Amino acid sequence: MELLFRLSLLISLTVTYSLLPAVVDASEKATTCDLLPLNIHHLSCQHGVIYVDQAMYGRTNSLLCSEGVAKNMLADVKCSQDGAEERIKTSCNGKTMCELNTDDFRRPDPCVGTLKYLQTNYTCQNAITVIACENSEAYLFCEVGNQIYIHGADYGRRDRTTCAFQKPLKQLENTACMNPTKIVADGCNGKETCTIPVSSDLFGDPCKGTAKYLEVAYSCKGTGRRSSNSQ
Repeated sequence: MELLFRLSLLISLTVTYSLLPAVVDASEKATTCDLLPLNIHHLSCQHGVIYVDQAMYGRTNSLLCSEGVAKNMLADVKCSQDGAEERIKTSCNGKTMCELNTDDFRRPDPCVGTLKYLQTNYTCQNAITVIACENSEAYLFCEVGNQIYIHGADYGRRDRTTCAFQKPLKQLENTACMNPTKIVADGCNGKETCTIPVSSDLFGDPCKGTAKYLEVAYSCKGTGRRSSNSQ
């Protein structure tokens, strides 16, 4: 019975853990002009995960995104949308790649008649990544004296292979279902260890009928070696 229980636990709980190589990336900047209905703002890290330092949607410079644009559309350089930085941090922090559509930032318009742009300053930081399947638990761990710091957490599904064991295909088809969540950060930041139940009861259901999972990127603040275990 004990052996069967251990096998069942290994099947039901999938935790992916990785330590990324030392990060040597300098600060990165991405600027996307808001000219067309579908302008994609792209952030990525070759090593580590995205950490947004500053971000804005609006205009604070008359030269950026100015080619072929009437001067009256460039005059307001004190234009920024409230809450844009927090939205970008919530969407991108903790990911290796993040894409945003500028169309999602046009309402409310911070300065009607001004051509705006989306700009993000970010760095790539070392992180531990953990993936835990729905109806299991995510276990985050730092050595004694170190504290958990959550870079980002998402609940849903972004591919057809993660947590796919013995799942029908119809539960794996929706790969555009991944909602950022602050619940993990609120519950785990500052602790040495943290266990989070992975369920739609806690995180809400972003796509009914789809098999979901929790994806977390975190680091350990302190001087000890970073590590992670699974239960």
